[in-house]
Amino acid sequence: MKYLATEYLQIDLEKETWECRVCEHEMGSARENYKKFTKIYNRNPHEIHKPKLDPTKYEFTFAPDRKVCAIYEFYCPSCGTMVEVEYTVPGALPLHDFELDIDSLKEKMLGQAPVTDAGIGVDTTKALRDNAHEHSHGQGSCSHSHQGEN
Repeated sequence: MKYLATEYLQIDLEKETWECRVCEHEMGSARENYKKFTKIYNRNPHEIHKPKLDPTKYEFTFAPDRKVCAIYEFYCPSCGTMVEVEYTVPGALPLHDFELDIDSLKEKMLGQAPVTDAGIGVDTTKALRDNAHEHSHGQGSCSHSHQGEN
């Protein structure tokens, strides 16, 4: 069974592998960071965010400083579809932005029809949120810590 994880990534729950949703290329173990199996392009931030002022005249140009900002683009190694973009600091390892509990996901998806297209209005993350609680905080309260939230 396939599980739609992101716009361009899916997981084959039987094989426990990441796949490109465009070409269905099998990338690697779904128990690892999918970025490990992609082609990574370390993009020059000035190619994306052009300076608004002449960099030969001004130190600050309203463009990211290449000494403190890096942009990583992650591509399917088979078809070249961009699956993610990450802003980070130069030299940093790619962020492990999410990790799925594969065993729980398999259990929750057991007996359900595979979803082949997210479609309009279809909630593809329902299985992950089945036991989640409301975060509006308008009524009631939650028991976990919210340190660092604004």
